[in-house]
Amino acid sequence: MRLHILGICGTFMGGVAALARELGEQVEGSDANVYPPMSTQLQSLGIGLMQGYSAGHLKPAPDLVVVGNAMTRGNPAVEYMLDEQLRYVSGPQWLGETVLAGREVLAVAGTHGKTTTTSLLAHLLECAGLAPGFLVGGVPGNFGVSARLGQGKPFVIEADEYDSAFFDKRSKFVHYRPRVAILNNLEYDHADIFPDVAAIQRQFHHLVRTVPGNGRLIVNAHDAYLAQVLAMGCWTPVETFGIGEGHWRGELIKADGSAFRVYRGDALLGEIHWPLLGNHSVMNALAALAATTAAGADPQALLPAFADFSSVKRRMEVVGQVNDITVYDDFAHHPTAIATTLAGLRAKVGGARILVALEPRSNSMRLGAHALALAPSLADADAVVFLHRPELSWDAKRVTDALEGRGTAVPSVDALIDVLHTQVRPGDQVVFMSNGGFEAAPRRFVQALAG
Repeated sequence: MRLHILGICGTFMGGVAALARELGEQVEGSDANVYPPMSTQLQSLGIGLMQGYSAGHLKPAPDLVVVGNAMTRGNPAVEYMLDEQLRYVSGPQWLGETVLAGREVLAVAGTHGKTTTTSLLAHLLECAGLAPGFLVGGVPGNFGVSARLGQGKPFVIEADEYDSAFFDKRSKFVHYRPRVAILNNLEYDHADIFPDVAAIQRQFHHLVRTVPGNGRLIVNAHDAYLAQVLAMGCWTPVETFGIGEGHWRGELIKADGSAFRVYRGDALLGEIHWPLLGNHSVMNALAALAATTAAGADPQALLPAFADFSSVKRRMEVVGQVNDITVYDDFAHHPTAIATTLAGLRAKVGGARILVALEPRSNSMRLGAHALALAPSLADADAVVFLHRPELSWDAKRVTDALEGRGTAVPSVDALIDVLHTQVRPGDQVVFMSNGGFEAAPRRFVQALAG
């Protein structure tokens, strides 16, 4: 079968393409931005890539068009597909029907931590000898690819609450039918498609409705919004996780989260020592361990495997150390993620200065949905340089004024790098935060320091 994938260079759709190719399908695709690393990863798999969304890319007609959720009405390829009555399907539906059917699906849902927890869960299942398949919204360090079919029964999927396609406004995760589902946390996000938290909770409850009675729900013990979701109706055994509470409990040994004890009920399983930081990382670890256990693995035997976990690219990734200055690239794009990430770093570095370069890149950020919460989330930063692009619809002074002298707004990445260069000094920790490309700002800053 010849598949044409619209929006093929996104992390999710790129993973779909890789899985289709591994299944032996003939795969090609279009995207507005065809560039490395996704383009090179796909081309190495023998997948043909086309720049832009020309109707001509769909001639001759493929057997099936797989449509990414970035596609909208008015897009030339979409309009041609509809006019010519080509057969089409959303990426999540194709995945659910073609790859996940018959597999033991472990889905990781939540506002924060999905990619890291999915990668960690796949790593633990691999260490348990279960040879899982997976699709992750990033490139896990332990595997080097974002998706694979795997040889075993389990399949680990990052379960996104964003919509499936222009013609299917349900969350992606309703297509996955998991046997084990992690509900990591729930907060307001995706202001472009959800009017309020209640709308997101309804989608999470749709996911809960699909988990069978002989499956398992792994749920954050601290999250009131998730408790409300379960109160809407739950037909599956629930195990909770948390720091100091829950069926799976973490007890910090080090304040930065790099070492902690794990309890299952009242029983101490042992200790985890690993390279990740922050209470949020401890929560991710507990969730992944509980899910691995639900899949049949021995949790105590897996505790040493955490030390070998190599996190996903752009999750507090150290991109350079120059003149005793450490530079990180981080994907945080929500105030809660920003706050917990910086709190973990603060616990590690003590009194060292933390400088943050922040790009409001997500749809919610650009719409100003999180504007009031941004300054409080930056409490652990000694200085903040805020990228206020001219097209941003709200005034960055709402953030910089609230930072009371610690914040500066600049109109371009070039200006941001220049300002940071004047502020930085040996011993500093510099964190670049964006869920976009940030015009390669972290690495450009490292080059500027070395230059």
